[in-house]
Amino acid sequence: MAEVCSICEGAGLRVVEREGRQFAEECVCRIQERASRRLKRAAVPRRYEHCTLESYETGFPSSHRSQAAALMRAKKFVESYPLETDGTGLLLTGSIGVGKTHLATGILQALVVERGATGLFYDYRDLLKQVQNSYNRQVQETELEILRPVFEAEVLVLDELGAAKPTDWVWDTVAHILNTRYNDRRTTIITTNYANLPPLTSVGGDAGRLREETLGDRIGERMRSRLQEMCVVVEIQGEDFRQKVKRASFA
Repeated sequence: MAEVCSICEGAGLRVVEREGRQFAEECVCRIQERASRRLKRAAVPRRYEHCTLESYETGFPSSHRSQAAALMRAKKFVESYPLETDGTGLLLTGSIGVGKTHLATGILQALVVERGATGLFYDYRDLLKQVQNSYNRQVQETELEILRPVFEAEVLVLDELGAAKPTDWVWDTVAHILNTRYNDRRTTIITTNYANLPPLTSVGGDAGRLREETLGDRIGERMRSRLQEMCVVVEIQGEDFRQKVKRASFA
């Protein structure tokens, strides 16, 4: 049985007094319930539900100063939303385990709870799989029905951009999503494990010795360039937190 709010006794409103006059205003319990519903609709995976800006760790021994700087940038972004951000998003780049997804999820949750925004979390690979699956005749949803909430989300977190194998179809789908949100001036927060660099083919001209792929390799230079207009780039460095600090155990 749900607990009854001790402030409003379940009415959802409370009486306040200002300048000798009494007014009814929403109780904090109703505001929290509404925020909770928005968080549920944001579809943050259970693995990341605990990820808030307050729980983002920057003081462990192997931490990098860029992680603390990224946290400050994230908090400033939330404080500035939406008037100063004006549709501009964030592109969080860095190697595996430096906290990009934690930070992106923390921003999303803060925007929903503190700024009253609505949002949506999507893993890049899962989104592409859902779109591909819509071509199956036995599936009822169309590509447009799957992508409409992605297009229309006030704030979209797109996690691990570039993780899917690059093909012409993948590039077209990415272009469709990013261009639609860019044109509608909707806020997009993106994480990627790939360096924010144009596509290259080799190191030092040695065609036989390939270097690590870049974001330009994975999504195409045209879309990487578009991201520079859509998002402020936040580069996060450091060692893999999961390997150094938070390894799984049964203890």
